[in-house]
Amino acid sequence: MAINSSDISLLESKIIILLNKLKDNHLDLQTLKEQNKLLDSQKELLEDQIKNFKEENKSLKIANNLLGSNEGKKQTKAKINSLIKEVDYCISQLSEMN
Repeated sequence: MAINSSDISLLESKIIILLNKLKDNHLDLQTLKEQNKLLDSQKELLEDQIKNFKEENKSLKIANNLLGSNEGKKQTKAKINSLIKEVDYCISQLSEMN
């Protein structure tokens, strides 16, 4: 089977097209990796915000309960008891130091 110059030229042009596609795919991959890193950092920030909002919400519920709301009285009492135990522990630790 004889290979003529037109076949070689066609093969060369196809190789060039494939190399260009490979280059484009590599550039797309790099861009997607950068976007992924950016989205990961945004996700972490949003998760931190959610955590802070949940803590703030919990604190606001406790404050609301202390102001006379009937919702969550058990939670408020439990939190107050926990805080009293922590204060008692700190006082006992300070007493032992003296």
